[in-house]
Amino acid sequence: MAQKGVRRAWLLTILLETALLAGAAGVARADDMPDCIDPMSQVELTYCAAIDYETADAELNAIWPDIVAAAKSQDQYVAEQVEGTDVPTTLQALRNAQRAWITFRDAQCEYEAYEVFGGTSQSMVGSLCLARLTRERIEVLSRTLQNR
Repeated sequence: MAQKGVRRAWLLTILLETALLAGAAGVARADDMPDCIDPMSQVELTYCAAIDYETADAELNAIWPDIVAAAKSQDQYVAEQVEGTDVPTTLQALRNAQRAWITFRDAQCEYEAYEVFGGTSQSMVGSLCLARLTRERIEVLSRTLQNR
């Protein structure tokens, strides 16, 4: 239970820092925006890592409807076989897998961020991990779509 609290606090910290940076960026001039091609300060690095994760998350959300549609399509072929059993439908299995992946992703990134626990780069390391694992998940789900 304490572990979930730590994880939530860690994710909340990342989201809060991102919101604060985004809010500050919103009142800044365009030429004052962090340069994510060549970030120079820790604030810029952290901001750019958070933006990278937000971008990856948006990409995952964009392909999710196609993944769900493919699972529903597959269910047309297996529905009769799994009905009345403990075997999940394709859609249920997908949702179970995605929930488990989210739990893994969050725990893994929390763990990786502990390499710099308490330092100014902790949330950056966490965001970079979230972006990396989210892009890996996109690749896995995209391959699944291509194989159907």
